[in-house]
Amino acid sequence: MKTFAEFRVPQTVFYGRDSFSKVGEQAARLGNKVLLISDRIMEKIGNIERCQHFLKEAGIPYALYLDVNSEPTDVHVAESLAVFQQEQCDVIVAVGGGSCIDAAKAVAVLATNGGYIGDYMGGKTPIKKTPVPLVAVPTTAGTGSEATNVTVITNTAEDIKMMIKHPAFTAAVAIVDPILTISSPAHVTAATGVDALCHAVEAYISRLAQPLTDTLALSAIEAIGKNLRTAYQNGADIDAREQMALASMQAGMAFSNASVCLVHGMSRPIGAVFHVPHGVSNAMLLPAVLEFTKESCKEQLAVIGKLLRPDVAGGSTDELADVTIMEIKQLCRDLNIPNMKTWGIDQKIFAQAVSKMATDAIASGSPGNNPRVPSHEEIVQLYHICYDYDFSQNNTESAILNG
Repeated sequence: MKTFAEFRVPQTVFYGRDSFSKVGEQAARLGNKVLLISDRIMEKIGNIERCQHFLKEAGIPYALYLDVNSEPTDVHVAESLAVFQQEQCDVIVAVGGGSCIDAAKAVAVLATNGGYIGDYMGGKTPIKKTPVPLVAVPTTAGTGSEATNVTVITNTAEDIKMMIKHPAFTAAVAIVDPILTISSPAHVTAATGVDALCHAVEAYISRLAQPLTDTLALSAIEAIGKNLRTAYQNGADIDAREQMALASMQAGMAFSNASVCLVHGMSRPIGAVFHVPHGVSNAMLLPAVLEFTKESCKEQLAVIGKLLRPDVAGGSTDELADVTIMEIKQLCRDLNIPNMKTWGIDQKIFAQAVSKMATDAIASGSPGNNPRVPSHEEIVQLYHICYDYDFSQNNTESAILNG
């Protein structure tokens, strides 16, 4: 049995309102020319212009790559790496959601180590050289990518989401400014918020959990339970946005060091094959996967239940575990999370893809960290359950909530 744990986070973290103003100073501290990686939405709403202003203030020149979209691919990585090399940059700033940050992480590693990003999946090729320094600035409260040592990039030739984990993918600086999340529309706030919740829950129940990750995961769960609905219903509520931004970063730190589990293993193939945003696909799966896993992690789920519903904290372990699952279902309903059928995934195409999706889920390694490790057939069955899952059915309903 391992008697020690490892815990890694970015070298420097700035968080709180107006911390975005530090981006130029930090980039100039780390290099001489920036490649700014982002997307066209960030350009449209003015965040790129603001970043350029801060870079100019710090006197550091920059080049732009703004063509990342909702799911980062090996094509985005190759294109942005080419710009990095052509412009002779030596530091990267990523502004945007997890997609932009993940693409930037891949570029940072390839710029010094070379090759194709997929070469580094599963440790097939060792990362020997220090990556280019990265300043990560999230504009959503969900992925926590600014605080993790993971990148997820889609292999476009094989329709596989490659989850690649290594300390080299940790940003040098994370800047978490809740003001940047105000522009997130309600559906993005919902998807990314449940993504953060999923990170925290899976980090807490993971077979690789440790005391430091437990502390961060539980803090994130409590904050998300108290603030996600408010941020969804009133995106201008800066207090709720601030709590969600902090919770997202905490959840990212937690799962980066404790790993995610079955939900993420099953979620990535949905994104790769059907192009469902990562947070939405996590939400589609979370309640059913927790029902599948419940008997193997009742104690942990009971602790979560006390945080989500302190008014019923005196219930039994079984009852409180049920409370957790019920509360997550209710949250999905309140946030209008769709199932796969409602999203528009064709059932016949889905049925044809399910076996490969289950194989890809297992290959990711994440299901092996689940308290109850599923077989290939059990994952296939779970996919079918989740296809038209009804979040309004409280199959785990407990007497404690009926008074």
